[in-house]
Amino acid sequence: MPGSQTTDLTRLRIALTLFFALDGFIFAGWVVRIPAIKQQTGASAGALGLALLGVSAGAVVTMMLTGRLCRRYGSHPVTVVCGILLSLSVALPPLTHSALALGAVLLLFGSAYGGINVAFNSAAVDLVRTLRRPIMPSFHAAFSLGGMTGAGLGALVAGTLTPTQHLLGLTAIGLLVTTLVGRTLLRIEPPTPPQDERRQESPPRRMNAGTRGLVVTFGLIALCTAYGEGALADWSALHLEQDLAAAPGAAAIGYSCFALAMTIGRLSGTKLLERLGRTRTLVYGGTTAAAGMLLGALAPTLWAALLGFVITGLGLANLFPVAVERAGTLAGPDGVAIASTLGYGGMLLGPPAIGFMAEWFSLPVALTSVAILAASAALVGALTHRLSP
Repeated sequence: MPGSQTTDLTRLRIALTLFFALDGFIFAGWVVRIPAIKQQTGASAGALGLALLGVSAGAVVTMMLTGRLCRRYGSHPVTVVCGILLSLSVALPPLTHSALALGAVLLLFGSAYGGINVAFNSAAVDLVRTLRRPIMPSFHAAFSLGGMTGAGLGALVAGTLTPTQHLLGLTAIGLLVTTLVGRTLLRIEPPTPPQDERRQESPPRRMNAGTRGLVVTFGLIALCTAYGEGALADWSALHLEQDLAAAPGAAAIGYSCFALAMTIGRLSGTKLLERLGRTRTLVYGGTTAAAGMLLGALAPTLWAALLGFVITGLGLANLFPVAVERAGTLAGPDGVAIASTLGYGGMLLGPPAIGFMAEWFSLPVALTSVAILAASAALVGALTHRLSP
């Protein structure tokens, strides 16, 4: 590659990494203030649950629309616009005083969140194709690191800043980062592979029935992965406290172990993909996660369960990035949108599904469904290798 193009690609990679990190940072900052905003609105647990569905509804509806916007206007401008909307909308929840108003502003926040996820993943897919290196996990590692930073900062300032002050601060940070980094993104055209490499691989194409089937298959892998993330986020602490008699502080460590392991797995994901390839990464990752979750759900001691959560995080770490990247390579922004929508659906499905199964059987048995879906992701990953063009 010419030197100037190499420099542009490096700057583009840095800019996209910062947008991924910003997304995780802002979303985590909002999440840690949910209890305070619940108290401010006076919402019951049920009313709050309905209001929080606004995030999900906004995200799912907007993801498919964003795929079309990226195809028409380009993923870089759409990423910047969604970054501005995300930064502005995160300041709105503490200004509400009813569950209905909270649900309305969360619909807007969820739309921006869903939109930016499709847009920067589409931009990342273009960069992966041009560099011909499997760097997608590094972007998702930045999201995880941003989330951990946002949650940690939120915990530190929760005692000194009101939700309004805290989330307005996130707005200021978000707008500053979007302004500075967005200029780089808007100046650089979406990359394309060099001429000789372009002949060797087919570009993203509009979906026919066969391509759509493959994209949906990769979306199902994303769904299986996100199901586990959502389930562990909401149920791991209760499992450790209720079933293994862990103290509340120790129980809270469970999800932290999982999230940290997932971050480490994504940071090492590029090396892993270069060594194993996409198919074996999917198969080995899903199998590892299934074994880890069986240990985490059924272990008789706290430390064995924590070890299981760590193994699960390492196994699941690269499944979602690989699935989204493959869907985007096959069908461009529309492929990213479909895979992201299905993946986000898995994150929504996980917590309530675990709850229902826990009532019918027990929480440990319910958590084994994460292992079943992780194993299913491994199986689907093996099958897609035979079906992919």
